[in-house]
Amino acid sequence: MAAAVLDPWALNRATLARQLLLERVTLSPLDAVGRLVGLQAQVPRDPYVALWSRLEGFRAEELSTLLEERQVVRTVAMRATIHLLASEDALTIRPLVQPVLDAELARHPEHGPRLRDVDLRPALAAARELLGDRPLTTTELRAALAVRCPELDAPAAAYACRCLLALVQAPPRGLWGRSSTVRLATLEAWVGRALAAAPSLDKLVLRYLAAFGPATVADVATWSRLTGLRPVLERLRPGLATFHDERGRELFDLPDAPRPDPETPAPPRFLPEYDNV
Repeated sequence: MAAAVLDPWALNRATLARQLLLERVTLSPLDAVGRLVGLQAQVPRDPYVALWSRLEGFRAEELSTLLEERQVVRTVAMRATIHLLASEDALTIRPLVQPVLDAELARHPEHGPRLRDVDLRPALAAARELLGDRPLTTTELRAALAVRCPELDAPAAAYACRCLLALVQAPPRGLWGRSSTVRLATLEAWVGRALAAAPSLDKLVLRYLAAFGPATVADVATWSRLTGLRPVLERLRPGLATFHDERGRELFDLPDAPRPDPETPAPPRFLPEYDNV
């Protein structure tokens, strides 16, 4: 039996429903951040606008409190960009996207060549110790690494720490109504728990579909910047629903995920500069 075809309107309404944009919902900010698999946070205020457009009665101080209480964190994640993630998710997702950060470091036009064939273990160990004690600015980290590892190019070593260590941007960065320079801490020291030892890429793909589906394999790759995802979707296929778009591309989805009528009204929404959508 041929898979159903979803036209652009059907795909649009499915995405808006899962992104909580067809209507505002009654959900806690922490639960919303988890359901959306994080929020783009390259601009510190963006997550506040994103949640205001999605949640009934959202107040900015709620999200600031979550940051201060370390229940959510600002960290490098999907596509090597800054996301606001629930701390529990950060511990799982950050190891899964490590290949993206490895590639980011290798292709950096300035730092990549300086670090080729360099043993970075001493610098990473020093950074773990330094950033585990207290958050440091990038300038402070560079200066400390220049002392601890004088044989290395300090700016390049600091950039390597960004890519090879799980780091968070500590408050007051990201708090509503306040501005500060970026201060870095290790994720593990900041939340007091270790990174997931065996995180599941399958589970992350399923969560992506719940938040963004129906989707092609290429869609999942665009969101995560991970490669080699076809085997993951094939492994998950028995438990998924499949469709096609009007161009004939295969779409994967969770069987019970919302796929509203294409005629469902979609009210205007004010979105931040780098919204998930």
